[in-house]
Amino acid sequence: MKTKRYIYWKDEGMWIGYLEEYPDYMTQGQSLEELKENLKDIHNELTSGAIPCVRKAAKLVVS
Repeated sequence: MKTKRYIYWKDEGMWIGYLEEYPDYMTQGQSLEELKENLKDIHNELTSGAIPCVRKAAKLVVS
C-alpha cells in the first residue's frame, strides 16, 4: 500500500487540500472523507499522464 502526504484545512465549511508532491493541484470536499477520495482521484489523473505538463515539488540536497 502506497501512501502520499497531503496538506488540508477547513475553510467556510469545505475541506480543501492538495498532495504535498503536487502543490499546484488543489481539490475540496464537503467532508474530510470526500476530500481524501478527491485527492486519490487527482493523484490518479496526475500520474496517469492524462494531464499534460504536470508540475511537481521535490527536495534538493545542496550540501
